[in-house]
Amino acid sequence: MKKITSYQNKKILVVGLAKSGVAASLLLHRLGAFVTVNDWKPLSENKEAQSLLDAGIKVVCGSHPVELLDEGFELIVKNPGIPYTNDLIKGAIEKGLPVITEVELAYQISDAQMIGITGTNGKTTTTTLVHHMLEAEKKNVFMAGNIGTVACEVAQEAEENDTMVVELSSFQLMGITTFKPSIAIITNLYEAHLDYHSSVHEYAQAKAAITRNQTADDYLIVNADQPELMDLIRTSKAQLLPFSTKNKVSGGLYVMDNGIYFKDEFIISLSDIVLPGAHNLENILCAIGAAKLSGVSHQAIEQVLSTFTGVRHRTQFVREWNGVKFYNDSKATNSLATKSALNAFAHPTILLCGGLDRGNDFDDLLPFLTNVKAMVAFGQTGEKMLELGKRAGIKELWSVSGVEDSVVKAAEIAVPGDIVLLSPACASWDQHATFEVRGDIFIDGVNKL
Repeated sequence: MKKITSYQNKKILVVGLAKSGVAASLLLHRLGAFVTVNDWKPLSENKEAQSLLDAGIKVVCGSHPVELLDEGFELIVKNPGIPYTNDLIKGAIEKGLPVITEVELAYQISDAQMIGITGTNGKTTTTTLVHHMLEAEKKNVFMAGNIGTVACEVAQEAEENDTMVVELSSFQLMGITTFKPSIAIITNLYEAHLDYHSSVHEYAQAKAAITRNQTADDYLIVNADQPELMDLIRTSKAQLLPFSTKNKVSGGLYVMDNGIYFKDEFIISLSDIVLPGAHNLENILCAIGAAKLSGVSHQAIEQVLSTFTGVRHRTQFVREWNGVKFYNDSKATNSLATKSALNAFAHPTILLCGGLDRGNDFDDLLPFLTNVKAMVAFGQTGEKMLELGKRAGIKELWSVSGVEDSVVKAAEIAVPGDIVLLSPACASWDQHATFEVRGDIFIDGVNKL
């Protein structure tokens, strides 16, 4: 960890706790700042705030009072989940106060090389693959960021010869000023998070920020199959490493003759890769690019790709039972993710779906249901899903109370060779606190068969 002094004796306001807010507060306190923490949850119900109070940090809880800005703060560190429309954040910006997220702090103190990964889809799978590939080469590597481990916490432990592989959301990237990964990856770009971002343009600019500070010594791995994305990053000063799942790209990564190539060098046959799905080819190409730029051998890359079956809750292979394969894609909280999952399988599929009703229809799933032989639906959107199944001509349509019952019903109607796929196309909040809880119930149900 770099012993920076730029925060010594500065008044800093950390807005929003959870894991990232706690880590940022403790780091800034360690760096000699006068830290005040503000969180909406009342102190009596706020264990994180209580622990910071015990550490000697000032805490203001129960609301986000704009009057706090009268206390002469020089910097705001914002939890990524708090929108810029929040009155306190708006007030800070109007006063000209810099507003950053904790990944900026992580970069400022880190001695390690950073590989930064963003994109609409595939971030977590790509991050995990890169981590495994570097680890297989016996490199000392840490995984951090949006994947669940706070970057500024990990950066305090990582040393000069280590590598940090950091998953980055658009929310985090909106709060950077100097952050500069030596290798940046943009997996893809689709319309998303418009409940947070004011426009598609703002969302795209947030993603492009990953390469904003890169120089000619750095690398940007980017999806050449998306002209809009290539146009977005045209001002990047980094060395471009384009990838494509459709065409041969000069000086980049591509799929050809059932194999993957890096700068025209054969890496691995598609038949040797166990991770299912055409959508995962993008993630695999990105990971190979980062691994090769980091000095990882073919052998280590092959070792990972021939054994890696997926990240938990993301088209994750769970088990084969009586000739039927079960996959957990609980992370599919929208139609786009479920389309990708359905595209991954050519075998007859039993789709388990449904969840929170956000008022949308699911018509865009219709063209992707051709291999679905049966649908088992649950949750608030269960009836909508079954109606969609009728229109798709699916013969077997079942309504059940929840995920656990859906596993039992799927096992009852499945025959050898079938795929059972939990890919809800909806958030879990009508029945479960998180998609992880939903996925764990599915896994537990499958393992009980």
